[in-house]
Amino acid sequence: MTTMRDRLKDEMKLAMKAREKVRLGAIRLMLAAIKQKEVDERIVLDDQQVIAVLDKMLKQRRESIKQYRDASREDLAEVEEAEVLVIQDFLPQALTEEEINDMVMSAIADCSASSIKDMGKVMAALKPAMQGRADMAVVSTQIKAMLAA
Repeated sequence: MTTMRDRLKDEMKLAMKAREKVRLGAIRLMLAAIKQKEVDERIVLDDQQVIAVLDKMLKQRRESIKQYRDASREDLAEVEEAEVLVIQDFLPQALTEEEINDMVMSAIADCSASSIKDMGKVMAALKPAMQGRADMAVVSTQIKAMLAA
């Protein structure tokens, strides 16, 4: 079975051969972020940890896109959007709104959460299953809405 790192390296070679500059650049950024995390923590990342790194990169790109749009820098926002599309290729299939809703309701029931004070427990229960598959900020908002009701 190939690891995420092997898949990234193979895709990098394909992007080089196809002369896809945007894809190649994004893959190199991903590999650099993975390597940086490994060097900083002196560990070898497994696939789940690689997904966490890619998810963090995705979140950073989304925040950058918002800031660039607020500053009327559409050119920079488009570069970030292209990187988002490449990063998403390597993350697990995204959850639908209905799946997220079902998982949130199930986690609230499992944790016996009754108020906003229990939000941390619910988030902790959901994060491993949703990492890289859903925007956790959206999930957080949904949990708050359900617990406030």
